[in-house]
Amino acid sequence: MFRTLYRTVLGPDRTRVLPQALGRLWLPVFAALVVYAVVWGIVASANYVRQDDSDGWWVLVFVSTVVPYVLLFWSPLYAWRFAAAAFHPVSLLFAGESAAACQYWTVTPLFVAVAAFYSRSVVVAATLVSAALIVWSEPQNADLAFFVPIVAAAVFLFGARGRAERELEEERDAKAALEERARIAREMHDVVAHHMSMVAVRCETAPYRLKGLNEDAEKEFAELGEAAREAITDMQRLLGVLRTNGQEAERQPQPGISRIPELVRPGDEAEVGVDDVPEAVGLTAYRVVQEALTNATRHAPGSKASVHVHREGDALDVLVVNTAGGPSRGGGSGQGLVGMRERVAVHGGTLTVKSTEDGGFLVRARIPLGDK
Repeated sequence: MFRTLYRTVLGPDRTRVLPQALGRLWLPVFAALVVYAVVWGIVASANYVRQDDSDGWWVLVFVSTVVPYVLLFWSPLYAWRFAAAAFHPVSLLFAGESAAACQYWTVTPLFVAVAAFYSRSVVVAATLVSAALIVWSEPQNADLAFFVPIVAAAVFLFGARGRAERELEEERDAKAALEERARIAREMHDVVAHHMSMVAVRCETAPYRLKGLNEDAEKEFAELGEAAREAITDMQRLLGVLRTNGQEAERQPQPGISRIPELVRPGDEAEVGVDDVPEAVGLTAYRVVQEALTNATRHAPGSKASVHVHREGDALDVLVVNTAGGPSRGGGSGQGLVGMRERVAVHGGTLTVKSTEDGGFLVRARIPLGDK
């Protein structure tokens, strides 16, 4: 209970509810909430100024009303904390002349946001703190504290579906990431096995290619070749574990950077200004371009795309930009971006995905080349 209370009152939180829950509508909704807070801030400040000994403390009243709504963008919990911390000082300023009318109308939406989007333990802790603040700050309105649990329960049940959907989405993303990592491991097996096979072959042919090797050197090469073949066998066993039931081994070699132009659709343009990259990096670049063009075809039919792949310092820069197209055809697993991020993360690179000003979409991956 103390841990939950700490998390509710003092713990860090970055639950950006508005952008996640409202999508493209978050900005107008956020602006409307700030306007709502400003209006109530003016009303509360005006009521305070009408008092005989108001002094200049109306600024505190205004700030305590408006700032929590600005914090809503970052975290409803932060917004509620700020409002709760200011509740008692504002009540003292009004000297019992019912700051409640203004405070309740400003704090209640913040409490509702916490009850709608947070876990049960956090909602219970916030409910207890809110009710205690009302009783402590305004004993004459203590009966209002009984409505706090009722509001919390109603809003919590109303927001249960949204919480379940977010949890399901998080689980789906986690599952997609695990599946993509398994796929990456299967594909990387071919790349690594190729190099290990080369090591084994070169070790076994060394006595025939290099004249004058003594017996110890020949033995060393033989042991290295045997170790390379054992490593290939171990990787094949591991690969069998990573395959799902009924999945057969792929027979074709993994694609690389040289095959990126084959992905380009009619009307698109491609510029591949580098060909000497590690095989694993080339495979990742190929998959990023493949997924980006697939998304463009599916979600922006009729669009034109440009693909640019070139080297920038010690990294490979992969840029895919498509113009706006027709209505999305839907379909797909919705996890393409998760897969691209996992692939780029394998190399310690970065992935940028965003909409363009003309309504299109941009995908950019920077993949460290490492030591070739």
